[in-house]
Amino acid sequence: MPKTTRPYSRYAKDAAVLLGQLIRKARIDRKMTAEELANRAGLSRGLLRRIENGDPGCTLGAVFEAAAIAGVPLFNSDERALASTLATNSAVMALLPKSVRPSHETLDDDF
Repeated sequence: MPKTTRPYSRYAKDAAVLLGQLIRKARIDRKMTAEELANRAGLSRGLLRRIENGDPGCTLGAVFEAAAIAGVPLFNSDERALASTLATNSAVMALLPKSVRPSHETLDDDF
């Protein structure tokens, strides 16, 4: 029986491509080869290539492991660091819902 592919929304495809590009950029910035990153993450080079190309069929654990080793911040409790990361990449901002985007207004909390 032939393997069927699951249909993905445009949003999911764009998010997978963006995360793959961030992983590739971080890997190159750290001067790591694809083989080095794949070995450290316990992945095959083919799977890493699929992740970097934005294949949404890759397992979440493999994608997160590659991102963590490459140094891509996925979840950050420091809001200022997250805001600066997101502010430098408008493509990331376009994918985020407005409820989690950093606020540009300053609040007067001097009571």
